[in-house]
Amino acid sequence: MPFHATVLTLYPEMFPGHLGVSLAGKALERGQWSIEAVQIRDFAEDKHRTVDDTPAGGGAGMVLKPDVLARAIDHFAANDDRPRLLMSPRGRPLTQARVRELAAGPGIVIVCGRFEGVDQRVIDTRNLEEVSIGDYILSGGEPAALVLLDAVVRILPGVMGNELSGVHESFEGGLLEHPHYTRPQVFEGHEIPAVLTSGNHGAVAKWREAEARRLTAERRPDLMGGDPAQPVKK
Repeated sequence: MPFHATVLTLYPEMFPGHLGVSLAGKALERGQWSIEAVQIRDFAEDKHRTVDDTPAGGGAGMVLKPDVLARAIDHFAANDDRPRLLMSPRGRPLTQARVRELAAGPGIVIVCGRFEGVDQRVIDTRNLEEVSIGDYILSGGEPAALVLLDAVVRILPGVMGNELSGVHESFEGGLLEHPHYTRPQVFEGHEIPAVLTSGNHGAVAKWREAEARRLTAERRPDLMGGDPAQPVKK
């Protein structure tokens, strides 16, 4: 079965978004993966189709109601073993390792939060895995869901033209990716490093490894066991 994503959202018109073009869009047309965007509001039972209410204990903003969201989840994933994700700034950071785990499965169910958040009881009772794409706040979970889906879809079998493109890149080996160059040989007085045009594949591999380690140490020392707040000085 192809990878299938179900997205629960108040703005289904935001999907598939950019995933409907380029390689992901072509794979979508070929049926290599599929997506359905579900309007959470359709599961509200009052005449105003209410999906939110004021936070218990007071405070600003509104909270997504657990009963409405639970009905939506149960309708599409009651007997479903796909992971259930909630895009949330307090979730565990998304990693390439987790992306690969998700891509290896049958698909995912993604809940896009809005307002101040989602009632904790539906998170607990419906086993929602909270996932964050970074330490910042978005207007809703939809952009984050698109980012997560982009990361997953691109490494599904047959989506990328060259499967090695998904192997030799940042985070796959615990390092940032090495620099890239292409013709012309000289650009504004700067030449391509000689080792890359030497024809010595062993030397090229060593150079790329060394450059990946250098860049990682400078920009993301945390990936090498260092302090992310104290990058290595040049």
